[in-house]
Amino acid sequence: MAEARTIRVAIVGAGPRGTSVLERLLAQLSAAEAGPLRLAVELIDPYPAGPGHVWRTDQSRLYLMNTQSFYPTLVPGRELHAISPTGASFDAWRLARRRSPEAGLSAADVAELAALESTGFPSRALYGRYLRWTFERLVAELPANVTVRQRRTEARAVRPGAAGGYVVELADETVLQADKVVLALGHVPSRLGEDQVRLATGARKAGLRYWPPAVPNDVDWSALPEQEPVLVRGMGLNFFDIVGQLTEGRGGRFVDTGEAAGEAVRYLPSGREPLILAASRRGVPYRAKAELQSYYPKSVRLGFLTADAVSRLVSGIGRPGFDHDLWPLLLRDTYWAYYETLCRVRPRAVQCADFLPRLNAALQSEGPHWEDAAVSAVRACVEPAEQLDLPALVRPFAGRHFAGHSAFDAAVHDYLQADARGSAAGEDDPVKMAIGALNAGRAVIKTAVADGGIPEASWLGELRGWFEGFVEGLASGPPALRTEQLAALARAGVVRFLGPDPVFSLDEDLAVFTAASPWVGGDDLQARELVEAMAPANRVLQSASTLLEQLLADGLVRPKIMLAGDGEAVATSGLDVSLPPYRALNAAGKVADGLYVLGLQLSSVQWGTAIAAEADSAYPSGYQTLKDADAIASHVLARDVGPDPVRL
Repeated sequence: MAEARTIRVAIVGAGPRGTSVLERLLAQLSAAEAGPLRLAVELIDPYPAGPGHVWRTDQSRLYLMNTQSFYPTLVPGRELHAISPTGASFDAWRLARRRSPEAGLSAADVAELAALESTGFPSRALYGRYLRWTFERLVAELPANVTVRQRRTEARAVRPGAAGGYVVELADETVLQADKVVLALGHVPSRLGEDQVRLATGARKAGLRYWPPAVPNDVDWSALPEQEPVLVRGMGLNFFDIVGQLTEGRGGRFVDTGEAAGEAVRYLPSGREPLILAASRRGVPYRAKAELQSYYPKSVRLGFLTADAVSRLVSGIGRPGFDHDLWPLLLRDTYWAYYETLCRVRPRAVQCADFLPRLNAALQSEGPHWEDAAVSAVRACVEPAEQLDLPALVRPFAGRHFAGHSAFDAAVHDYLQADARGSAAGEDDPVKMAIGALNAGRAVIKTAVADGGIPEASWLGELRGWFEGFVEGLASGPPALRTEQLAALARAGVVRFLGPDPVFSLDEDLAVFTAASPWVGGDDLQARELVEAMAPANRVLQSASTLLEQLLADGLVRPKIMLAGDGEAVATSGLDVSLPPYRALNAAGKVADGLYVLGLQLSSVQWGTAIAAEADSAYPSGYQTLKDADAIASHVLARDVGPDPVRL
């Protein structure tokens, strides 16, 4: 009998992505016919395996996912290389636990499950419970030839071993030998940017408090003062998390009013809230998600930006540019989604009986003048107030001046009400359907641009330069409930808004932070607390991770360098890696064989890395993280992996 070979695998990061690698290894091993094999897996993470850092099960129930229950999964809903040994998406797990709660669930879990529907937004704590259940089921049914051990500590260094493979040094001074190492690091600490350092340094000198970017659950929000102003910079998803902790988290309550969307809830203060002074470049928060029965609107079908259209572009011209080739296709789909919905729900806004055929003819036309033809059809047939203005969706107050903060507060409140009404209308709201087309197009673009699919200058200056921020503010927003609640907080005077393009300073004489918008008159707003409502920067060269700093210093990994349109070399946010399965490239540009990268540190070869895979995804990018884990597992288990793939 042939002697069994042993593969030692160290997975650094035991959150969803690290657990996904374990799941794929077990699935493929159970299906393999490659002869005798032993697998020894070391999971390295100070946090529990499954939930990891972000999805911890002990966090506040006020922290919600921004995807509905039917969306996320840790395991494939389709066969990749092998069928999952667990086989349950979050929604399948939710239904099973709702029918038959098991001993490991807390009272809060059981209560949430009882109220949570497939279209509801689960708490991160409950999703973490699903992740933990998946991990526990995996390790409870291990075959005899597999061992899995979790090390509840940090990996501080990974270095080539003298006899091959790698040496992994842990914070508890344990040293592991591994044939393969998977970096599934997720969110890591980050050094502050120049402006942040200025504010933090000034705050220390003036006796103020500066709250740097952080994962919200890592912060003790009770330390912020009651009944005092607090400046909050950023109005993305972290903003809603922070506001929740400073309001409901302090005993305030939202009560139903019975009124229509936009005024559906009223806030009853506890008296322990601070005065939240909210600011962002746009002046408004991310738009809320539409209330839908599916992740992408069922009424929206991409007719222009399709996988076939991208394939034709690649066949005809090679690598397409984003602005020149991809965006015009998505813009066509966005026009059509908006105006088709408008004609269906508000036909009186359209004066021409043949408007949709005229618009379709313009969208179908070839050449650079299609947009002029489309705009002409719109102007001739659609009332001005009902015409789609995409820039105004993102920056609704661009170019407008306000006499004072009260006037701006009122304008933002009206904006929030309108956004909440649009979300409640769901598939019957033209704006939300235009955003739905952008979101669906984003899924196609993720696949089209991955692994050098567009030129570097286009990636830097176009995709990341303008489109990323544009689409994030529209399609990556919170549940509609959060916008309803924010409108209620504005009515209650708990939240006020600074204005677009805010400037933050520190007045040492008065010992306060100050903030002002050039578009809003009146005195500067002042506070002794300044909170950065954003996650730590996902940039490897800005990372404060001991492990990443060691890997970079030793030259075992390097950042991805791209050439901008002006020829300047730009260090991008992620690591430089081979084609899938992604392995790190060292300082000399050689593949670090057996050192795999998964997740956020792939941000220079994958655009828009998702927080979770999408169950039953209509687009390949929806389950990309599972495909990546699957490819790593195949490569780890293969006896003969062949030559390295070449990146063009």
